[in-house]
Amino acid sequence: MALQAPKETNPRGIPRAPFVSDVAEFIGGPTVEVENTLKEFQEAMAKYKYMEQNLAQRRTALQDKIPDIRKTLAMVQFLQQQRQKREEDGDDESTPIRTTFELNETLYAEADIPPTDTVYLWLGANVMLAYKLNEAAELLESKKSAAEQNLAHVDEDLEFLREQQTVMEVNTARVYNWDVRRRRLARQAAEAID
Repeated sequence: MALQAPKETNPRGIPRAPFVSDVAEFIGGPTVEVENTLKEFQEAMAKYKYMEQNLAQRRTALQDKIPDIRKTLAMVQFLQQQRQKREEDGDDESTPIRTTFELNETLYAEADIPPTDTVYLWLGANVMLAYKLNEAAELLESKKSAAEQNLAHVDEDLEFLREQQTVMEVNTARVYNWDVRRRRLARQAAEAID
Protein backbone atom coordinates (compact mmCIF):
# COMPACT_ATOMS: atom_id res chain seq x y z
CA MET A 1 0.00 0.00 0.00
CA ALA A 2 1.36 3.41 -0.88
CA LEU A 3 1.92 5.97 1.83
CA GLN A 4 -1.11 8.18 1.43
CA ALA A 5 -1.10 11.86 2.26
CA PRO A 6 -2.53 12.06 5.77
CA LYS A 7 -5.65 14.12 6.11
CA GLU A 8 -4.59 15.54 9.46
CA THR A 9 -2.18 18.49 9.62
CA ASN A 10 -0.98 20.97 12.20
CA PRO A 11 -2.37 24.55 12.08
CA ARG A 12 0.22 25.60 9.47
CA GLY A 13 -0.38 22.65 7.15
CA ILE A 14 2.43 20.25 8.07
CA PRO A 15 1.05 16.73 7.56
CA ARG A 16 0.88 14.32 10.47
CA ALA A 17 2.75 11.06 9.94
CA PRO A 18 0.53 7.96 10.02
CA PHE A 19 1.30 5.48 12.77
CA VAL A 20 1.56 1.91 11.50
CA SER A 21 -0.09 -0.33 14.07
CA ASP A 22 -0.74 -3.31 11.76
CA VAL A 23 2.05 -3.62 9.21
CA ALA A 24 0.40 -6.30 7.06
CA GLU A 25 -2.77 -4.24 6.76
CA PHE A 26 -0.83 -1.03 6.08
CA ILE A 27 1.27 -2.45 3.24
CA GLY A 28 -1.67 -4.30 1.71
CA GLY A 29 -1.33 -7.88 2.86
CA PRO A 30 1.08 -10.42 4.34
CA THR A 31 2.69 -11.26 0.98
CA VAL A 32 3.32 -7.74 -0.32
CA GLU A 33 6.95 -6.63 -0.49
CA VAL A 34 7.94 -3.80 1.87
CA GLU A 35 10.60 -2.07 -0.27
CA ASN A 36 8.19 0.49 -1.73
CA THR A 37 6.75 1.28 1.69
CA LEU A 38 10.24 1.71 3.20
CA LYS A 39 11.22 3.93 0.28
CA GLU A 40 8.13 6.10 0.80
CA PHE A 41 8.94 6.34 4.51
CA GLN A 42 12.45 7.53 3.66
CA GLU A 43 11.04 10.14 1.27
CA ALA A 44 8.65 11.36 3.96
CA MET A 45 11.54 11.55 6.43
CA ALA A 46 13.57 13.59 3.92
CA LYS A 47 10.63 16.00 3.51
CA TYR A 48 10.33 16.40 7.28
CA LYS A 49 14.08 17.04 7.56
CA TYR A 50 13.88 19.66 4.81
CA MET A 51 11.00 21.41 6.55
CA GLU A 52 12.92 21.27 9.83
CA GLN A 53 15.99 22.90 8.26
CA ASN A 54 13.89 25.71 6.75
CA LEU A 55 12.11 26.34 10.03
CA ALA A 56 15.41 26.35 11.93
CA GLN A 57 16.74 29.03 9.58
CA ARG A 58 13.54 31.03 9.98
CA ARG A 59 13.80 30.68 13.77
CA THR A 60 17.36 32.04 13.72
CA ALA A 61 16.31 34.99 11.57
CA LEU A 62 13.43 35.80 13.93
CA GLN A 63 15.67 35.50 16.97
CA ASP A 64 18.00 38.06 15.38
CA LYS A 65 15.17 40.36 14.29
CA ILE A 66 13.19 40.59 17.55
CA PRO A 67 15.93 42.25 19.66
CA ASP A 68 16.47 44.85 16.92
CA ILE A 69 12.76 45.66 16.86
CA ARG A 70 12.73 45.92 20.66
CA LYS A 71 15.71 48.29 20.69
CA THR A 72 14.15 50.48 18.01
CA LEU A 73 10.83 50.53 19.85
CA ALA A 74 12.58 51.46 23.11
CA MET A 75 14.27 54.38 21.37
CA VAL A 76 10.98 55.62 19.88
CA GLN A 77 9.34 55.35 23.30
CA PHE A 78 12.26 57.29 24.83
CA LEU A 79 11.79 60.06 22.25
CA GLN A 80 8.06 60.09 23.01
CA GLN A 81 8.79 60.44 26.73
CA GLN A 82 11.26 63.27 26.12
CA ARG A 83 8.77 65.09 23.93
CA GLN A 84 6.03 64.67 26.54
CA LYS A 85 8.39 65.85 29.29
CA ARG A 86 9.32 68.97 27.29
CA GLU A 87 5.66 69.76 26.69
CA GLU A 88 4.85 69.37 30.41
CA ASP A 89 7.83 71.54 31.42
CA GLY A 90 7.00 74.20 28.84
CA ASP A 91 10.48 73.78 27.36
CA ASP A 92 11.29 75.86 24.31
CA GLU A 93 11.86 72.62 22.36
CA SER A 94 15.29 73.73 21.29
CA THR A 95 17.31 71.77 23.88
CA PRO A 96 18.86 68.76 22.13
CA ILE A 97 19.13 65.29 23.66
CA ARG A 98 22.73 64.18 24.13
CA THR A 99 23.18 60.49 23.36
CA THR A 100 25.67 57.80 22.45
CA PHE A 101 24.73 55.53 19.59
CA GLU A 102 26.19 52.38 18.08
CA LEU A 103 27.86 52.66 14.69
CA ASN A 104 29.18 49.11 14.73
CA GLU A 105 29.48 46.31 17.31
CA THR A 106 32.47 47.99 18.99
CA LEU A 107 32.22 51.55 17.69
CA TYR A 108 30.07 54.22 19.32
CA ALA A 109 29.63 57.93 18.68
CA GLU A 110 28.06 60.83 20.54
CA ALA A 111 25.37 62.99 19.02
CA ASP A 112 22.97 65.76 19.87
CA ILE A 113 19.44 64.95 18.76
CA PRO A 114 17.29 68.03 18.21
CA PRO A 115 13.71 67.78 19.48
CA THR A 116 11.64 65.98 16.90
CA ASP A 117 8.28 64.35 16.42
CA THR A 118 9.46 62.35 13.39
CA VAL A 119 11.69 59.28 13.11
CA TYR A 120 12.99 57.42 10.08
CA LEU A 121 12.65 53.63 10.07
CA TRP A 122 14.36 51.13 7.78
CA LEU A 123 11.72 48.89 6.28
CA GLY A 124 14.15 46.68 4.39
CA ALA A 125 15.24 46.47 0.76
CA ASN A 126 17.03 49.82 1.14
CA VAL A 127 13.76 51.58 1.98
CA MET A 128 13.48 54.15 4.78
CA LEU A 129 10.28 56.01 5.64
CA ALA A 130 9.51 58.90 7.97
CA TYR A 131 6.94 58.31 10.70
CA LYS A 132 5.48 60.44 13.45
CA LEU A 133 6.54 59.09 16.87
CA ASN A 134 3.10 57.65 17.66
CA GLU A 135 2.79 55.97 14.26
CA ALA A 136 6.31 54.55 14.57
CA ALA A 137 5.55 53.14 18.02
CA GLU A 138 2.35 51.50 16.74
CA LEU A 139 4.14 50.04 13.72
CA LEU A 140 7.01 48.69 15.82
CA GLU A 141 4.62 47.22 18.41
CA SER A 142 2.72 45.39 15.68
CA LYS A 143 5.97 44.18 14.06
CA LYS A 144 7.28 43.00 17.45
CA SER A 145 4.09 41.12 18.34
CA ALA A 146 3.93 39.56 14.85
CA ALA A 147 7.57 38.45 15.04
CA GLU A 148 7.08 37.00 18.53
CA GLN A 149 3.95 35.16 17.39
CA ASN A 150 5.80 33.84 14.32
CA LEU A 151 8.64 32.64 16.57
CA ALA A 152 6.14 30.82 18.79
CA HIS A 153 4.60 29.17 15.70
CA VAL A 154 8.02 28.16 14.39
CA ASP A 155 8.94 26.62 17.75
CA GLU A 156 5.60 24.78 17.78
CA ASP A 157 6.18 23.53 14.21
CA LEU A 158 9.70 22.37 15.01
CA GLU A 159 8.40 20.32 17.94
CA PHE A 160 5.65 18.89 15.74
CA LEU A 161 8.21 17.94 13.08
CA ARG A 162 10.41 16.18 15.64
CA GLU A 163 7.39 14.13 16.74
CA GLN A 164 6.56 13.22 13.14
CA GLN A 165 10.15 12.18 12.45
CA THR A 166 10.07 9.94 15.52
CA VAL A 167 6.81 8.37 14.32
CA MET A 168 8.32 7.74 10.88
CA GLU A 169 11.45 6.19 12.43
CA VAL A 170 9.26 3.89 14.54
CA ASN A 171 7.18 3.01 11.45
CA THR A 172 10.33 2.20 9.48
CA ALA A 173 11.64 -0.03 12.27
CA ARG A 174 8.27 -1.80 12.66
CA VAL A 175 7.97 -2.51 8.92
CA TYR A 176 11.60 -3.63 8.61
CA ASN A 177 11.37 -5.92 11.68
CA TRP A 178 8.03 -7.32 10.47
CA ASP A 179 9.63 -8.12 7.09
CA VAL A 180 12.66 -9.80 8.73
CA ARG A 181 10.38 -11.93 10.91
CA ARG A 182 8.17 -12.81 7.92
CA ARG A 183 11.18 -13.90 5.82
CA ARG A 184 12.62 -15.93 8.70
CA LEU A 185 9.32 -17.75 9.22
CA ALA A 186 9.02 -18.40 5.47
CA ARG A 187 12.57 -19.77 5.38
CA GLN A 188 11.90 -22.01 8.41
CA ALA A 189 8.69 -23.27 6.81
CA ALA A 190 10.55 -24.04 3.56
CA GLU A 191 13.27 -25.89 5.50
CA ALA A 192 10.66 -27.91 7.42
CA ILE A 193 9.08 -29.03 4.13
CA ASP A 194 12.41 -30.22 2.75
